[in-house]
Amino acid sequence: MDSLTNKELDEIDKLLLRTMQSDAGLSNVDLAKKVNLSPPATHGRIKRLENEGYINNYVTILDREKLGFDLLCFIYVKTSIHQTEQLEAFEGAIISMTEVLECHHITGEYDFLLKVVLKDSKDLKNFIGNKLSSHGSISGIQTSLSYEEVKSTTALPF
Repeated sequence: MDSLTNKELDEIDKLLLRTMQSDAGLSNVDLAKKVNLSPPATHGRIKRLENEGYINNYVTILDREKLGFDLLCFIYVKTSIHQTEQLEAFEGAIISMTEVLECHHITGEYDFLLKVVLKDSKDLKNFIGNKLSSHGSISGIQTSLSYEEVKSTTALPF
């Protein structure tokens, strides 16, 4: 975001964003009631917030366990990548893997942290052995399984 073209968020903008984070399925009329604005004024503010880049996307969050994805894994990946082209190729390969929910380029002993969802241990073995390890630049992998998700949110604290 370019701070010169974006106006400062006022309290109504912030309330709109907080309300939308907690329930993106609200109709414009219901959202307007919650923030005490008219529906046209609410719609206009939402469009402005979208245009200014404060709102990137609207999504539906599914229940992974109900859909049979019982394994939530955090996979640390160490690479031997030194060139920009190799890094871009690796990142492109990770982006194409539908099991990967998040990929972070991190500091420390490992280079990447992947958040991966899988159905079972057979899927994990296949994912690591056939998909992830097939990329020639990987020099180390460490996997941690989540046995309980204590907190999961997409809401930003502002």
